[in-house]
Amino acid sequence: MPFAAAVRVLIVDDQLTSRLLIRGGLEDLGMADIEMASNGEEALKNLSSKPAHLIISDFNMPKLDGIGLLRAVRAHEQTRKIPFIMLTGKGDRALMERAAQAGVNNFLAKPFTVPVLKTQIEAVIGKLK
Repeated sequence: MPFAAAVRVLIVDDQLTSRLLIRGGLEDLGMADIEMASNGEEALKNLSSKPAHLIISDFNMPKLDGIGLLRAVRAHEQTRKIPFIMLTGKGDRALMERAAQAGVNNFLAKPFTVPVLKTQIEAVIGKLK
């Protein structure tokens, strides 16, 4: 089984369209074990029952935003080492600084292409193929 197919990814975004676009990009990269959550609280529940190898999360979400989710992930022993990629708008320096302080591994600026998605993921977890 190729490495990409073995990676379990959790996509967290309150916009269904965004979740589906990210999932489509991941599938194009050979990833098949993909879970989705619409906010940080839902993501934490998901992680407690089915740990992920990678989290890709939007920042701006109801209930628990991306920074809150990142802090919660980093605060628990079972999840603290999960690579975390934060979705950002272009040029959002303040968010990038806050996420870096909270322990984010990488950023993915919207809109993105599949090659950029691949580059950002591989920078965190290694080559997919």
